[in-house]
Amino acid sequence: QVQLVESGGGLVPAGGSLRLSCAASAHIFGNYFMGWFRQAPGKEREFVAAISRSGRNTDYADFAKGRFTISRDNAKATVFLQTNSLKPEDTAVYYCAANFDIRSDFVSIHSGEYRYWGQGTQVTVSS
Repeated sequence: QVQLVESGGGLVPAGGSLRLSCAASAHIFGNYFMGWFRQAPGKEREFVAAISRSGRNTDYADFAKGRFTISRDNAKATVFLQTNSLKPEDTAVYYCAANFDIRSDFVSIHSGEYRYWGQGTQVTVSS
Protein backbone atom coordinates (compact mmCIF):
# COMPACT_ATOMS: atom_id res chain seq x y z
CA GLN A 1 0.00 0.00 0.00
CA VAL A 2 1.27 3.44 -0.96
CA GLN A 3 0.10 6.57 0.79
CA LEU A 4 0.35 9.93 -0.92
CA VAL A 5 0.05 13.28 0.84
CA GLU A 6 -0.17 16.49 -1.16
CA SER A 7 0.70 19.94 0.13
CA GLY A 8 1.44 23.41 -1.14
CA GLY A 9 -1.96 24.50 -2.35
CA GLY A 10 -3.47 27.85 -1.46
CA LEU A 11 -4.97 31.10 -2.67
CA VAL A 12 -2.95 33.11 -5.15
CA PRO A 13 -3.70 36.01 -7.49
CA ALA A 14 -3.72 35.48 -11.24
CA GLY A 15 -0.17 35.38 -12.54
CA GLY A 16 1.15 33.91 -9.32
CA SER A 17 2.93 30.64 -8.64
CA LEU A 18 2.63 27.67 -6.34
CA ARG A 19 4.81 24.65 -5.79
CA LEU A 20 2.80 21.57 -5.01
CA SER A 21 4.45 18.61 -3.29
CA CYS A 22 3.42 15.01 -2.92
CA ALA A 23 5.15 12.88 -0.31
CA ALA A 24 4.92 9.13 -0.77
CA SER A 25 5.23 6.32 1.71
CA ALA A 26 6.33 3.84 -0.95
CA HIS A 27 9.06 1.46 0.15
CA ILE A 28 10.95 2.05 -3.06
CA PHE A 29 9.60 5.30 -4.46
CA GLY A 30 11.74 4.96 -7.55
CA ASN A 31 9.63 1.99 -8.68
CA TYR A 32 6.56 4.18 -9.22
CA PHE A 33 5.59 6.46 -12.06
CA MET A 34 3.75 9.54 -10.83
CA GLY A 35 1.13 11.93 -12.07
CA TRP A 36 -0.82 15.04 -11.18
CA PHE A 37 -4.49 15.42 -11.96
CA ARG A 38 -6.99 18.11 -11.07
CA GLN A 39 -10.72 18.47 -10.65
CA ALA A 40 -12.60 21.74 -10.76
CA PRO A 41 -16.11 22.12 -9.32
CA GLY A 42 -18.67 20.57 -11.61
CA LYS A 43 -16.03 19.14 -13.93
CA GLU A 44 -14.41 15.76 -14.41
CA ARG A 45 -10.94 14.99 -13.17
CA GLU A 46 -8.34 15.81 -15.81
CA PHE A 47 -4.72 15.01 -16.42
CA VAL A 48 -2.12 17.69 -15.66
CA ALA A 49 1.37 16.15 -15.79
CA ALA A 50 3.21 12.86 -15.40
CA ILE A 51 6.76 11.72 -14.77
CA SER A 52 8.44 8.37 -15.21
CA ARG A 53 10.22 6.39 -12.52
CA SER A 54 13.56 7.60 -13.77
CA GLY A 55 12.47 11.21 -14.12
CA ARG A 56 13.78 11.23 -17.67
CA ASN A 57 10.36 11.21 -19.31
CA THR A 58 7.53 13.64 -18.67
CA ASP A 59 4.22 14.51 -20.27
CA TYR A 60 1.90 17.49 -19.89
CA ALA A 61 -1.62 18.48 -20.74
CA ASP A 62 -1.74 21.20 -23.36
CA PHE A 63 -2.87 23.79 -20.81
CA ALA A 64 0.12 22.96 -18.60
CA LYS A 65 2.85 23.15 -21.23
CA GLY A 66 5.12 26.11 -20.68
CA ARG A 67 3.58 26.98 -17.31
CA PHE A 68 3.81 23.84 -15.16
CA THR A 69 6.83 21.65 -14.43
CA ILE A 70 6.76 18.21 -12.85
CA SER A 71 9.83 16.83 -11.12
CA ARG A 72 10.73 14.21 -8.55
CA ASP A 73 13.28 13.54 -5.85
CA ASN A 74 13.51 9.79 -5.43
CA ALA A 75 15.77 10.09 -2.39
CA LYS A 76 13.06 12.08 -0.63
CA ALA A 77 10.17 10.08 -2.10
CA THR A 78 8.55 13.28 -3.28
CA VAL A 79 7.12 14.56 -6.55
CA PHE A 80 6.62 18.24 -7.25
CA LEU A 81 4.47 20.35 -9.52
CA GLN A 82 5.70 23.87 -10.06
CA THR A 83 2.83 25.98 -11.33
CA ASN A 84 3.54 29.41 -12.82
CA SER A 85 1.47 32.10 -14.50
CA LEU A 86 -1.62 30.75 -12.81
CA LYS A 87 -5.03 31.62 -14.21
CA PRO A 88 -8.46 31.59 -12.56
CA GLU A 89 -9.33 28.55 -14.67
CA ASP A 90 -6.53 26.64 -12.91
CA THR A 91 -8.64 26.68 -9.77
CA ALA A 92 -9.20 23.07 -8.75
CA VAL A 93 -8.28 20.35 -6.31
CA TYR A 94 -4.96 18.91 -7.42
CA TYR A 95 -4.34 15.21 -6.86
CA CYS A 96 -1.16 13.22 -6.86
CA ALA A 97 -1.26 9.65 -8.19
CA ALA A 98 1.14 6.74 -8.48
CA ASN A 99 1.52 3.22 -9.75
CA PHE A 100 4.21 0.61 -10.07
CA ASP A 101 5.77 -0.25 -13.41
CA ILE A 102 8.94 -2.08 -14.38
CA ARG A 103 9.57 0.28 -17.30
CA SER A 104 11.79 3.07 -16.09
CA ASP A 105 10.63 5.61 -18.67
CA PHE A 106 6.92 4.82 -18.71
CA VAL A 107 4.41 7.64 -18.16
CA SER A 108 0.64 7.69 -18.41
CA ILE A 109 -1.91 10.44 -18.94
CA HIS A 110 -4.80 8.11 -18.07
CA SER A 111 -6.23 8.18 -14.55
CA GLY A 112 -7.23 4.52 -14.83
CA GLU A 113 -3.59 3.48 -14.92
CA TYR A 114 -2.92 4.94 -11.48
CA ARG A 115 -3.63 2.75 -8.50
CA TYR A 116 -2.78 5.08 -5.63
CA TRP A 117 -4.20 8.53 -5.04
CA GLY A 118 -3.75 11.29 -2.52
CA GLN A 119 -6.50 13.32 -0.89
CA GLY A 120 -5.78 16.42 -2.92
CA THR A 121 -4.75 19.99 -2.26
CA GLN A 122 -6.89 23.00 -3.14
CA VAL A 123 -5.52 25.61 -5.52
CA THR A 124 -7.55 28.79 -5.87
CA VAL A 125 -6.53 31.53 -8.29
CA SER A 126 -8.25 34.88 -7.90
CA SER A 127 -8.83 37.21 -10.82
